[in-house]
Amino acid sequence: MTDPLFFLPELADPLPAVGAVIELGGPEGHHAAVVRRIRVGETVRLGDGAGRGIAGTVVEATKRGLRVEVTEVLSPTPVSPVRFVAAQAPAKGDRSELAVEMLTEVGVDEIVPWQASRAVVRWSGERTAKARARWITAAREAAKQSRRLVVPAVAEPVSTAELIELIKESELALVLHEAATTSLAEVPLPTAGQVMIIIGPEGGIAPEELTAFTEAGGRTVLLGDGVLRASTAGVVALAGLRLR
Repeated sequence: MTDPLFFLPELADPLPAVGAVIELGGPEGHHAAVVRRIRVGETVRLGDGAGRGIAGTVVEATKRGLRVEVTEVLSPTPVSPVRFVAAQAPAKGDRSELAVEMLTEVGVDEIVPWQASRAVVRWSGERTAKARARWITAAREAAKQSRRLVVPAVAEPVSTAELIELIKESELALVLHEAATTSLAEVPLPTAGQVMIIIGPEGGIAPEELTAFTEAGGRTVLLGDGVLRASTAGVVALAGLRLR
């Protein structure tokens, strides 16, 4: 099994050399030593969340965290010429966090919370910061689980008007919609630039939003015969795009 990954944003620049000893403390160190029960002699990976990392052997484990001797400096995660962004409308219950987790595992680069007009869940005031913090945590934990050295960014929530501007800036914007006549597999993909996937809420994308998106250059696409949940549609689309 692949060595467990823990994040240490303050990894030195340049990265520490082979033989150096790094301390993993704070909540992440406590999680590694107390919750995961990582012991002396085990091997782990430490990453900065931005694509850089090291592999090493644990030389000390206490309740406060770990001390890790560097055995390998990991190659930076290569930057893809295509950047995948998912505009995700919040869903009920824990389905938003589930969507964030799965999008992260499949390889999304950024997640943009979208305040759709028909969204059952509304973010406002203090709730906005707390909800976004949960998405950030979900992305971080999913990156660790899937051994991704890069944690996808979670943007500030956007309105429909702001999302339209993001569509205009994208090389390709795909609006997932059950009434579309073009399947995802039929859409030509760019070799570089930003590809945006727009996932509506449980109540669906409002007609006026759909019109505005297409006028801005968005293309409606169909994923299959059934109507997928708001928490799974984006994951299916992203997986299909990455396989292509």
